[in-house]
Amino acid sequence: MTQTLEVSKGAAGNINEAAVRPFRANIPEKDIADLRRRLAATRFPNKELVSDRTQGVQLATLKALVKYWGTEYDWRKAEARLNAFPQFVTKIDGVDIHFIHVKSKHANAMPLIMTHGWPGSVFELLQVIDPLTNPTAHGGSASDAFDVVLPSLPGYGFSGEPSELGWDSGRIAGAWAQLMARLGYTQYVAQGGDVGAAVTDAMARQGPKGLRAIHVNLLAGATGIADRLPAKSDEERAAHKALATFKATGFGYFLEQSTRPQTIGYSLLDSPAGLAAWLLDHDTDSYYKISRAFVGGEPTGGLTREAIVDNITLYWLTGTGGSSARWYWELGQFLASPAAAMAPPPTKVPVGFTTFPGEIWAAPRSWAEAVYPGLAYFNAVDRGGHFAAWEEPALFATEVRAAFKKVR
Repeated sequence: MTQTLEVSKGAAGNINEAAVRPFRANIPEKDIADLRRRLAATRFPNKELVSDRTQGVQLATLKALVKYWGTEYDWRKAEARLNAFPQFVTKIDGVDIHFIHVKSKHANAMPLIMTHGWPGSVFELLQVIDPLTNPTAHGGSASDAFDVVLPSLPGYGFSGEPSELGWDSGRIAGAWAQLMARLGYTQYVAQGGDVGAAVTDAMARQGPKGLRAIHVNLLAGATGIADRLPAKSDEERAAHKALATFKATGFGYFLEQSTRPQTIGYSLLDSPAGLAAWLLDHDTDSYYKISRAFVGGEPTGGLTREAIVDNITLYWLTGTGGSSARWYWELGQFLASPAAAMAPPPTKVPVGFTTFPGEIWAAPRSWAEAVYPGLAYFNAVDRGGHFAAWEEPALFATEVRAAFKKVR
């Protein structure tokens, strides 16, 4: 990975670690050529013995993806999309944090820090930047405007890889508070899904100075408290069934990454096809949508072939397949500790929640209220899944506006 940085130095000539340094993605051509060579040399297993995804990523899907990736895809277009946004790097707690920072043209815009998840990246959030920063062009009013900060999680994308243990959701939450303070924001809100939901939840429970409210679109931690979640209504029983299905048949990546991230890391760093299969095999709804984009030529919203491969290529070219998995190991260590049985501290700011029907478990309002008593905002929308901002950016932006309207 090559990055272009301007580094601030103090009077003694030492690098100022608190500096916010401009960044531009610039991957060497030799790395792209090596990727194409590896793709051309891919060895595929025989076809699965079932007609669905119950044995994993289907051969036809991965063959179509690898063919497109190796013969049609152009990383330089993705790089240009990233470089069209203001990007920066700053060192926090010993780790370089890469982030996109787009300020609204509208006065009094609300600062918003948004956190992606796994197997995503900042790419999954790019399409919501303009609707949030420039709402008048997307059916909103100037009073809906946000300044948007999109950090790459530690060990993901162009952020640095932690060299010590302890980078769990709480530590990342603390780093995000430092980031917003470093950018001069004294009042702000936070949003997240997947891993980003866990980080954003931690921010709400830590209650850093200046945080006004949060919004999440995944009920992080539901797998550990299923026995305490309501199961009376049809909607609640359906959510329990989805959660049980995930734990029974969709938990493979979670179990491997929470116990042996180093082991899977060797494959993810050595085989681009293996990396692609690992990232695709996340949840049933997203998988079939992605599969249709390659096999049927029918993308769902923003889940186009190009967008999907942009995300996978970022993991490959930055060599972060293994390091990105380690957050799950940190979570696994917590879940195995006595502290996991203790109730978490209460949230210190208002919480908004949007449930998307294609999410791994579409949490009903009663579930959200069980985790967030006094829930400030809730809505169940009619479309979208795990990658809600990527798949349905306009709807997602509308939900973010609505969730934070009362704290402006």
